[in-house]
Amino acid sequence: MNEECPDISVVVIVYNDEARLDTAVRSVLEQTLRNVEVVIVDDWSTDRSYEVARGLAARHPERVRAFRLDENSGGCGAPRNHGITQARGTYVLFLDSDDVLERNACRNMLEAAETTGADLVSGLCVRVHVDSRGGKEVKWYPWLYTRTRTLESVSELPDLLVFDTLSTNKCYRREFLVREGLEFPVGIHYEDLLFSAQAYAAARRITLIPNRVYDWRVVDKAAAKSISNRRAEIANFAHRMEIHRRVDRLLADRGLAELKFFKDVKFLKHDLVLHLRDLPFRDASYREEFAAIARGYLESIDRAAFDEVEPIHAICAYLLRKSDWDNLLPAVDTLTNRDKISSPLVERDGRVYWCAEHIDDADSDSDSNGEGDEKAFARHVLDVTELGYHAKPVEKMFLRNVLTAYEETGAAETGAPAGTVRLAGRITNPLGVVPPGARLTGELEFGARRKGVRFQTFRFPVRTLRHEGGFIAWEASVDLAHGLRPLGVVDAVWDVRLRLGVDGVRTTTRLTASEPGLAVGRSPVRPRLTRLVADHIEPEVSARGHLSFRVVTRDRVEALVGRGARGTPGRLAKSGYRKAKGVRRKLTSGATKIRVYHEVFSRLPVKKGLVVFESHLGRQYSDSPKALYEEMRRQDLDFDAVWSYAGRPEGFPSDATLVRRWSLPYLAALARAEFWVDNQSYPLKLTKRPRTTYIQTWHGSALKRMGFDEAEWKLRSRGAQEEQQRVLDRFDRFLIRSEHDVRTLARAFRLKERTLLRVGYPRNDALVAARRREETTGLRERGPLAAELGIADDKAVLLYAPTFRQHGGKQRRFELPFDVERFADEFGDRYVLLVRSHYLNHVVLPPSVRGRVVDVSAHHDVTPLLALADGLITDYSSVMFDYALLGRPMFFFAYDYEEYVHEGRGTYFDLLERAPGPVVRTEEELYVALASLDEQVVKHREAREGFVAEFGEYDTGTAARSIVDQFFSQWRRA
Repeated sequence: MNEECPDISVVVIVYNDEARLDTAVRSVLEQTLRNVEVVIVDDWSTDRSYEVARGLAARHPERVRAFRLDENSGGCGAPRNHGITQARGTYVLFLDSDDVLERNACRNMLEAAETTGADLVSGLCVRVHVDSRGGKEVKWYPWLYTRTRTLESVSELPDLLVFDTLSTNKCYRREFLVREGLEFPVGIHYEDLLFSAQAYAAARRITLIPNRVYDWRVVDKAAAKSISNRRAEIANFAHRMEIHRRVDRLLADRGLAELKFFKDVKFLKHDLVLHLRDLPFRDASYREEFAAIARGYLESIDRAAFDEVEPIHAICAYLLRKSDWDNLLPAVDTLTNRDKISSPLVERDGRVYWCAEHIDDADSDSDSNGEGDEKAFARHVLDVTELGYHAKPVEKMFLRNVLTAYEETGAAETGAPAGTVRLAGRITNPLGVVPPGARLTGELEFGARRKGVRFQTFRFPVRTLRHEGGFIAWEASVDLAHGLRPLGVVDAVWDVRLRLGVDGVRTTTRLTASEPGLAVGRSPVRPRLTRLVADHIEPEVSARGHLSFRVVTRDRVEALVGRGARGTPGRLAKSGYRKAKGVRRKLTSGATKIRVYHEVFSRLPVKKGLVVFESHLGRQYSDSPKALYEEMRRQDLDFDAVWSYAGRPEGFPSDATLVRRWSLPYLAALARAEFWVDNQSYPLKLTKRPRTTYIQTWHGSALKRMGFDEAEWKLRSRGAQEEQQRVLDRFDRFLIRSEHDVRTLARAFRLKERTLLRVGYPRNDALVAARRREETTGLRERGPLAAELGIADDKAVLLYAPTFRQHGGKQRRFELPFDVERFADEFGDRYVLLVRSHYLNHVVLPPSVRGRVVDVSAHHDVTPLLALADGLITDYSSVMFDYALLGRPMFFFAYDYEEYVHEGRGTYFDLLERAPGPVVRTEEELYVALASLDEQVVKHREAREGFVAEFGEYDTGTAARSIVDQFFSQWRRA
């Protein structure tokens, strides 16, 4: 090593960490870059850390130097600052004694710095959970490090300053640190946030490299929490707030004020959330002090940042500003348990709000204090209409159930058996989803938390249930001593749930213990392994705030169990348990099911007359498979019908055998079926047997490019293309509704001519019949669906049915491309708008449009909706080809046409030229076109007829009968 000037000085700080210091230093000494020195700075440890440091320096005198501060500083700042002053390298890195450097870290960072001239080089940090069973690793904001790139200013990549606030995965030019006078703050926690912000702001050039450089070794079960995890200390939060204020001042002073917005967004959805989740476990004095500290900083947050976070994040921040604990603590419950509905909610002016407080008179004129503006902001933040709570039935709601009483009762007081606990609580009743006259039932259910030992659940009736407007109050007595019988060792923790029945449907709640100290005490219990194991049970609150119970094992038994678990019998037991779990996973895995299908079920004889039906991957009872099935039933054919379902079996036919998709009965039915009938695809890896006939009805003619016509398919490897072709070759018959299908779908799927069945779509038989009836009688028959949807006779019906959209996040929520409330206001006196989102998307309508706009996405089959509609609004959906058969007006709202055509997979023809109705690009144009349905009927009649002739020539109304005649006529009863 060059003694005069090492390439890099690695400053290793240590405090009371004698066991791990050697490993950290060794990760530096073993770097592939040799010209590296180690500067150890001990923060006045009380263990042997400094002796270990001096020993390392003695063994490596040319590469390791050890220093010790005169007194403990209580943080990381002072020892790192001392390390900077002692460093001799051209560059400086920081390493904590409990972490390690990746072996090539110094070489990679030095090369990047020398190549680009950067003041600061940053690489990928990986959190290594050292006590996890599988060696869990989590990359730290990996999207920042997907490639090497150099920034002239951090403003080019705001996410870097906002998210990667570590100081330890970075290499700093020492001259840069000295020139800018960069030091860590001392006497305050979260020093990394400020130091990294200072370094980012001052650096003349920053280089990011995709290489792993730093292993942040995390001990999840550490006895002592790290400084940043001591959130029960109010000083911890105060320090975080002070650091944020300093960073804000820094950005303003450096002329980077625009970056504060990005930091505000992260503060709302990350920094603040870390502390909010702990509030239910803190007492009233802590909460008030917390709010006082937070309030001032929240006032400085850019209000636009509230729009960039999830609604519950914004709601919590707003309510914290107001110190509104009655509404904030329930909101924190939803923050921790995302699907939980924790507030009774309130509907005003057709919108749904988290609470009634703060939203009144929002539209009043702003006074000198800006009260009107504040209330308008409150309405904006507290508006939860888009979350769709108001559209959920009670059985699909996860309702907050807050514990209001926990009391141990004894025989002497009440006559109840010793060990009886009285529990009471209140279940949130959002928007009165549980009506006052509903028949209510309830039971408390206790189940062991560990799934592997959940042999039995214990249930106790809820004797009292009463309606209290925004809440359902309940009370129950639980005899833990006699009614709960745990084993006693392996099932130590028991979770409790309340199953609430409302007029025969049931929803499940957890018991939220939101007040510290409410659930305390101990009750006798009789474990099945006798009381030598344990003799009492105690309530505790889970990390998510839910009440549970812990069987308290006797000390001697715990010690015995501990020794056994560490000894040979324990190791064998653990090994056997893990093997059993592995076998179970293997037996239920997809690979095993596929093998069972091919090696077991496919060796059974094909069952004559067995037909398996499926629509849209089992999600619906709909489309041509439904139409064909119902024709077979109408003709009273003698066959065995099986329908697959992917979610719930409701809505599927009761006169067929129902099997869950991918279940063993499903696979057995497919293996033995004489016919497969579906409109999309049965599982790709299942080989169709030669004696099984696969009738592929498909689900619509093509506007967008399909199959091997897609650029994505063309770029796949030859092997992948051949595998895909084998899947398509399973089709024995493929339904065709026009020669357009032959030129597009058949060619794109490389189907042979003998496969094509030119009969039209069975699903469209009903539409052809409807048009013929209208032309014969001159009357439009609406049928029972209009009454079911509550549509008045004097209202025309428009159906909006867009195609699938990829965006919308995990929930695949589809945002309507027009103001639905404005639509209802302008056309509600003439039209009822039915909204049918693609089956892979979902839409949320505000209550304000109730009765004028109706979400019909849950209806399995679109055909009755098409038959009901007086006009269709779509974009690029294949329903255009079906609806054209009715001869009614069609409107094409192509607001994103260029993006869809040129950035998507492309189309087979130009919709702008061939559409049988007006193509509009804006909301205003749409409203103009919708002004008169009668005008559109006449104006585009010729275009619609030509459209049907080209794209629906084989849809003559006889598709289902034709298929029955060709394939199933032998099953007609004599």
